[in-house]
Amino acid sequence: MSKKKRIDTGGGQSLSQNPFGALDNLDLPSGPTDPILPSTESKRSKPNKNRGRVDIIRQKAHRGGKTVTVITAFKGIGLPEKEALAKKMQTSCGTGGTVKNGNIEIQGDQREKVATILEEAGFRPVFAGG
Repeated sequence: MSKKKRIDTGGGQSLSQNPFGALDNLDLPSGPTDPILPSTESKRSKPNKNRGRVDIIRQKAHRGGKTVTVITAFKGIGLPEKEALAKKMQTSCGTGGTVKNGNIEIQGDQREKVATILEEAGFRPVFAGG
């Protein structure tokens, strides 16, 4: 086995050439005194007015004769936001509900109340199905 040569990593000499050193001698104008600053208000603080279409469906099949309002076709929102929307719908409708397979299910025929909540959240609710 041969012994490998070590490379010095101590930093060595400092750079002798400054790429911006030639600009010190030039008479350049200073920057703007009043730069145009971007708006301090972020876009995220405003509710998005067009978050897409969601379908509101009333279902009775395979539910023992009970009616359930199902909200489907969400695009671009995660599970925590769906759960928050479901909680808001449950409290305003005074019923139970859940989030299953990416859809929100609210007990009973609550399509009108659910539609107003979705409009406030920036969605475009569409009554689909029966």
